[in-house]
Amino acid sequence: MFEYVLLSPIADILLGRPYLGDPDTFAKAVGALGWRQAVEQSAQDILDLAVKLDHDMIYVCPNPPRKGFKHGGYIATNNDILNDPVETIKKTNDVAQQNLARTEDERLLIYELLQKQMQRRSLNLPVMAPAYRHGIWTNTALMQTMLLAPEVAHEHFHLATQLAQKSIDEYFQRNVSIIGIGGDFAGNTLLISPAAYREFIVPELKILSDYIRQRGAWSVNASDGNLWPVIDDFLIGCRVDGYLEIDHQAGMNLHMLKERYGAEITLFGNIDCGTILTFGSKEEIKNHVTTCLDDGWGDGGHVFCASNAIASGVPLENYLTMLNAYREYFKLDRFQI
Repeated sequence: MFEYVLLSPIADILLGRPYLGDPDTFAKAVGALGWRQAVEQSAQDILDLAVKLDHDMIYVCPNPPRKGFKHGGYIATNNDILNDPVETIKKTNDVAQQNLARTEDERLLIYELLQKQMQRRSLNLPVMAPAYRHGIWTNTALMQTMLLAPEVAHEHFHLATQLAQKSIDEYFQRNVSIIGIGGDFAGNTLLISPAAYREFIVPELKILSDYIRQRGAWSVNASDGNLWPVIDDFLIGCRVDGYLEIDHQAGMNLHMLKERYGAEITLFGNIDCGTILTFGSKEEIKNHVTTCLDDGWGDGGHVFCASNAIASGVPLENYLTMLNAYREYFKLDRFQI
């Protein structure tokens, strides 16, 4: 088990101090501690929390840069998109090309510090890091460009692959063994057509998953939402090793996924953090955990975690109910703060 994203205030309470693994808490701490010490404390907090919760792996994002939070690409305005979405994407492509020449060493310090912390404590937890460059999210300019100027959209996604490979190389130098690729492209329905997903994104993710596997590591495709219309492409077509952000609320049934893909794909989740974990009763949460573990059991692999983030809206009592339902399933001692 592990937790993909665990934020304040639950993380603060579990640790007994402000959790600097939360970007908002980190930003507040820089003024008091200085940037380097804040990154060091963040690495310690991430590891301390993983150990306290008996996690089997850790998900770690690059730390914020020394000079504060900066967007790494062109920020389009509404007028840009309305006037010419294709030109908007051309500008983002120009910035992506420039970013290929830039080093990210400062933002990767946390991985080095985390490895040192694990060495000092004789720990060797696998680390997962993000290389999510191929998402659609709410990028309407990109969606329009895929129809109006396919060659510009192809350039966008190819540059995304190059940027992801650059990040992956830097991660490998820091002993990261699990890489998240892809990115969100769905809600309750797909944001783009299945044909567009197959044309623009699948070939690029194949390149990345093969690139990762050749280096002895694992790729995990991630997107929430209802992915049934493209699930074969998303998992088998992209040649990935795992599926993260399995969205229970959007209809992604773990039992069905396990039956179809369990022999080939490691499945992460799929505890519903948005509804059941946030608003459910203790009994509902316990039953949900038991069903999730039953559905994930057997052929292949299953990593227990929430479908997405444990954010501020999740009550502490509900989160503890989830943890102890998991521990009870495996006849472990109850978790105590």
